[in-house]
Amino acid sequence: MSGETTLTGTPPPVRRWPAADLSGTDFDPVLTELMEEGPVTRIQLPNGEGWAWLVTRYDDVRMVTNDARFSREAVMDKPVTRLAPHFIPDRGAVGFLDPPDHTRLRRSVAAAFTAKGVERVRDRARGMLDELVGELLRGGPPADLTAAVLSPFPIAVICELMGVPAADRHEMHTWTQVILSSAHGKEVSERAKREMSAYFSDLVGLRENSTGEDVTSLLGAAVGRGEVTLEEAVGLAVLLQIGGEAVTNNSGQMFYLLLTRPDLAERLRAEPEIRPRAIDELLRYIPHRNAVGLSRIAMEDVEIGGVRIRAGDPVYVSYLAANRDPDVFPAPETIDFARDPNPHVAFGFGPHYCPGGMLARLESQLLVDALLDRVPGLKLAVAPDQVPFRKGALIRGPEALPVTW
Repeated sequence: MSGETTLTGTPPPVRRWPAADLSGTDFDPVLTELMEEGPVTRIQLPNGEGWAWLVTRYDDVRMVTNDARFSREAVMDKPVTRLAPHFIPDRGAVGFLDPPDHTRLRRSVAAAFTAKGVERVRDRARGMLDELVGELLRGGPPADLTAAVLSPFPIAVICELMGVPAADRHEMHTWTQVILSSAHGKEVSERAKREMSAYFSDLVGLRENSTGEDVTSLLGAAVGRGEVTLEEAVGLAVLLQIGGEAVTNNSGQMFYLLLTRPDLAERLRAEPEIRPRAIDELLRYIPHRNAVGLSRIAMEDVEIGGVRIRAGDPVYVSYLAANRDPDVFPAPETIDFARDPNPHVAFGFGPHYCPGGMLARLESQLLVDALLDRVPGLKLAVAPDQVPFRKGALIRGPEALPVTW
């Protein structure tokens, strides 16, 4: 077995990490124990095979995610231990590419996710959100904030950015829900992914001569110029579409937090100028996913935190743990709207950092502005422990957020 010797002689024990259905913004107790155990530990997740290294300290996480000695591409042929029963990206998808292929594929859509690209959808996004909040107010309390606003808003925005026609949004949402769940089993999730891929294959194929600024037009044009293959373009479109919907769950956790800690919401109402910084602090604090995401494979022997990781060993990083590293974030368990600097890694780090980070920030700010300012009496309609949270989900968040005002 590789990785059996550390510099101290004995490897850390392999810890089983079951898929917990955590509610609220509770931090995973297993992850807390793993962080306390050491900078580098070993884990076994519910699916896949064997064990993997887990890196939890901020500096180590940034090193692994930004170091060519750790490969995403090499994961494709290995049944690495993982949370989901199915692999999320397909072969050739951006999540499993290394530079220079990864760089080339990201470049094809970069324009849509720059500050200028995101600004392009700001007014349209604000308009769509105003309509949703207007409908919420007209319908009167009580309401499910998730169904009324937090779910339809990010779907509408990502579809706008992707160039998906409004008529197809519902279908996109359904596919995404299935892909992001581990509850349906592998076959159902794989079928949803195939159907979404086929949809984007048609859409991108139709836009090979397009001059549009939306993502599928940019991808179509890149395919037309021979810069990316249709397969690569489709894999990237699927990942971006799915990622866009993760905002629903993140916003759900954000509002759950603000509604269960009214002092925070009141402060944001009273001091609108601190909202951008406050949202960054909430992004740092919110445990947005269960367990860990995609692994990497060490391409050569590397030493981290006194442990020798052998070539061929799988390695996971935890951004959630990095965001609670006390050496970087003093009093990490405290939500501090004045925290400065706040170099959180909620959107990842290195070549694979989330391209939609700016878009997600924009959506969070628009949501906070609209809901705090237009619904001043907004509060939970049930006790905090009565809010149902998603079960079997890879991305955490409330299933419904019952509110009144």
